[in-house]
Amino acid sequence: QVQLVESGGGLVQAGGSLRLSCVVSGRTFSNYAMGWFRQAPGKDRESVAAINWSGGSTSYAASVEGRFTISRDNAKNTVYLQMNSLKPEDTAVYYCVAPSTPVAGPGDIMHNSYLEFWGQGTLVTVSS
Repeated sequence: QVQLVESGGGLVQAGGSLRLSCVVSGRTFSNYAMGWFRQAPGKDRESVAAINWSGGSTSYAASVEGRFTISRDNAKNTVYLQMNSLKPEDTAVYYCVAPSTPVAGPGDIMHNSYLEFWGQGTLVTVSS
């Protein structure tokens, strides 16, 4: 059974930084792209960032480009989201997501394709 466990959320002031982590078990992590989504109160879930199996290709939402960095460590079965220059509008529950197939790339994930496995979410609150 595939499991995703996020950590690293919390309360931070605007302009601050946080790093989220997601540990994956139950599959060969290095075969699959990975992604991060978020859902703010009262809003739809949106894609944030995605990364291919090797870490050599990434994709970002326009709202986070230049501030957030997605990375992965295949030896640790972990994907990260480094969030810098945080803004109050980044406040949301952040979810790690894994696709159903190795053929899914970052673009597929960013466009809500092949999404199958989700973590429980970690809350990020940015105060002004």
